Amino acid sequence: MTNHDEAAAVRPLTLAWVSRQLEVGERIVRAEPLHGGITAEMRRLTIGTRGGGTRDLVLRTFVDVEHAENWLNREAGALTLLPGTGVPAPGLVAVDPTAAHCEYPSLLMTHLAGRTVLDDEGLETRVPLLARQLVAIHALRPAERPREYVALTTADTVVTPQGADAAAWAAAIDVIRKPVPPYEGRFLHRDFHPGNVLFDVPPSRPAGARITCVVDWAATSWGPADLDVAHCSTNLALLHGPAWGLRFAEAYEEAGGVLATAASERLYWRVRDALAFSEEVQLVSQPWREAGRTELTTRAVEERLDAYVTALMDALG
Repeated sequence: MTNHDEAAAVRPLTLAWVSRQLEVGERIVRAEPLHGGITAEMRRLTIGTRGGGTRDLVLRTFVDVEHAENWLNREAGALTLLPGTGVPAPGLVAVDPTAAHCEYPSLLMTHLAGRTVLDDEGLETRVPLLARQLVAIHALRPAERPREYVALTTADTVVTPQGADAAAWAAAIDVIRKPVPPYEGRFLHRDFHPGNVLFDVPPSRPAGARITCVVDWAATSWGPADLDVAHCSTNLALLHGPAWGLRFAEAYEEAGGVLATAASERLYWRVRDALAFSEEVQLVSQPWREAGRTELTTRAVEERLDAYVTALMDALG
């Protein structure tokens, strides 16, 4: 295997495992790291085929990550469910959730064309596409439900940013002290945001953008549609400004999605997700900077988060 980047090198046992998944006469000719992930190492593997052509696979590896087995089993389950549903996702090739064969828990899947787009330009075209895609995901009715969603943030773990609107944050924290509102369960991606959606954007016609793939299904869950919408909304608010965070819920409903009826219930889910970001601003913003959004420093993202939480409390509180 030729290797153009030392960081891309596939470990020996994993290399042997991947090779066993290939067709007779195929071989790995190149590995390159894919950027943007927070918890997993991602590599694009170029496979030389018998006919002299190539095809690509993606290798996802969890190195010293707690719950890796659970995450990979959930991702494998989702990728098995999705073919034929109309939701564009990678195809499952093989999975080794307990590292029985590889150095670390790993999953091998097909590679689909497209790229993540985090720029402000063309956002008014992409937001309705994101909303329609999420509505389609929530319409899935698997024979076996994934596990119930988990929300890790509590009122006591929220980190109020320096210089934030103290009154708005105190009111927001009080919102998530309340009991969880009743909800109708849906199939959730649970980490749906622009960084996990690939687009084909014609260079000469940004308005002709289309979604080619939704990736990272390791957190699939069963829970309220509001939670997925809230997560994408917070990401949009931090990437593009608070107004886009507020806009996404409207786009979701315009696409046929159904959210909680009561404003207090909508506020609960959106605030819960926004406050969860307060604990990991640095972790979340680093991949954005690596992707070219260098202006999104930890401080800049904290300021956007503060503005978004304040906007939520003004709009729905």
